[in-house]
Amino acid sequence: MIEIEANGAAFTIPAELIAEALTLDPAAVPALLRSGAIAVTSEAGIAEDDGRFRLTVSNDHTRLRLIIDGTGAIIARSTLDFGTEKLPPGARRPGAT
Repeated sequence: MIEIEANGAAFTIPAELIAEALTLDPAAVPALLRSGAIAVTSEAGIAEDDGRFRLTVSNDHTRLRLIIDGTGAIIARSTLDFGTEKLPPGARRPGAT
């Protein structure tokens, strides 16, 4: 099982997890992150979601959304794949459903 490393409100998502969701070679993920071709956002839960975090990883065509707890355990996972079409701007924005 692939796990997310949690360090407070900072998280390390394994390249294999990102690559699987975005249909990429895991070796390409670090360079794509550095270049901005893959974007990552993190949001902390409030009220009943306190202690949970939503991590969103996206490229031009696919969005991976992970809901995790403070230890990095994945509570929920979803992928939105537009194939050859670009993601709508709202799908890359934090808080978009």
